[in-house]
Order: sequence, then C-alpha cells, then structure tokens
Amino acid sequence: MPAYHSNFANQGNSIGNVAVLPINTSYKGPAPKGDGSPDIIDEALYLFKANIWFKNYEVKSDADRTLIYLTLYISECLKKLQKCPTKNAGSKELYTQALTNIAIPGEAGFPLTSLYQKVSKADGDVMRQYFTQLRQELGVRLLEKVYCEPDGKPSKWWLCFSRKKFMDKRLGQP
Repeated sequence: MPAYHSNFANQGNSIGNVAVLPINTSYKGPAPKGDGSPDIIDEALYLFKANIWFKNYEVKSDADRTLIYLTLYISECLKKLQKCPTKNAGSKELYTQALTNIAIPGEAGFPLTSLYQKVSKADGDVMRQYFTQLRQELGVRLLEKVYCEPDGKPSKWWLCFSRKKFMDKRLGQP
C-alpha cells in the first residue's frame, strides 16, 4: 500500500523545492493567508497516523515535501508532549519547540537533505520563517487533538505514536 500524498500538489509558490502553501493562521510569516478551508496543516494531522508507518515515501510534488516536514515535526511534538500532563504545560513546551532548532535544507541538523534542495541564504531566511510559522500553527492545532479528553489528560491514541519514526528519521537528528 502506498503512502498518502498531499492534495495541494502544484498549488502556491515554492522555496527551493518546498511548497509555500496558504495556511489558516494568525501567526506572521511568508505563507499566504488561508481562506478557512482545510490547509496543509489539517492534511498533515489527518494523514499523520497513516503515513507514520512508512519507511519509504515517494515524493510526487513540492507539497509532499511540506507534508513530510510537518509529519516529522508532529512526531517531535508528540515526543515532547509525553512529558506534559496538562494542556497548559504542553502549550508552553510546543511554543518553545516551534521557535528553537529550526534547521533548513543544506544545514547539518536537517535529516532529509537528499529529498530537499539546498537554498540560497536569502531563500533560507524565508524558509526558516515559513517553517517557524508552520510549527507555531501546527502546535496549536495538535494541542487541540491531543488534549481532547474531558479530564484534561493527553489522549493515549495520539501519544502512542510518539516512538514511531517516519522514514526512520527525526527532525532533531540527521
């Protein structure tokens, strides 16, 4: 069975070979404002539990590279949320995570350099801002999914995926 690919293929602009897609967010950044319809972050959250099992992923568009990055970041967030007993603690942890350790293609800490094109310094700054914007908005939406239980505790049905590695990679390690 093949992995699930993004429905946002051939939409938006690209930086290097990463699609810059519209997102519904209040955070500032280079991504265009969304129109309220499901965006790439909604798609990444929806496809996460299915795609996390794949060790190989055939990239069919620049939007797939954005989806790969978001899937890896969701995995990192779930690992952090394992240690957070409340939504408030999780919110602080994910906000800090969103603003730190943002490696971009071509840098030593980026895990999938073979799939991503190295970018110029100017494009690298825009890409870093885009990844930051994606990470901040993804953190907010992920919190709503993980801390959905009436007692305020994290959902075991999300945290059980914290140990899985998508494509045998983690964002924090090359």
